[in-house]
Amino acid sequence: MIELVSANRCIGCQLCVKVCPTNVFDMAGMLPVIARQDDCQTCFMCEAYCPVDALYVAPQAEVSVAVDEEQLIASGQLGSWRAEIGWHKNAATTMAREDTTPFFETFTAANRKPRQPFATS
Repeated sequence: MIELVSANRCIGCQLCVKVCPTNVFDMAGMLPVIARQDDCQTCFMCEAYCPVDALYVAPQAEVSVAVDEEQLIASGQLGSWRAEIGWHKNAATTMAREDTTPFFETFTAANRKPRQPFATS
């Protein structure tokens, strides 16, 4: 659930407001504020799109948890989802590069098992 918008980091670009599928944010002047926290789906879209790592979405989807901005910064958690998915400029890798889902191998013609013809009566 969305827990923090860092007023110190936020640049007022409103990307979080635009990408939120449940309209969790309102604008207070130039900064977004969490207006409808209970509506948060914990989809991490706002944190993923924030270009300055000003948002923290806690993995707990059902309950709000107390967070401290300084502790989140010190632990590297503030805005960490961007790095995790490979969208941050300093990301070591991307989720797509590390994906182990055998989608390509399963559905390419070279790997597809031949089908038996349908029986006709």
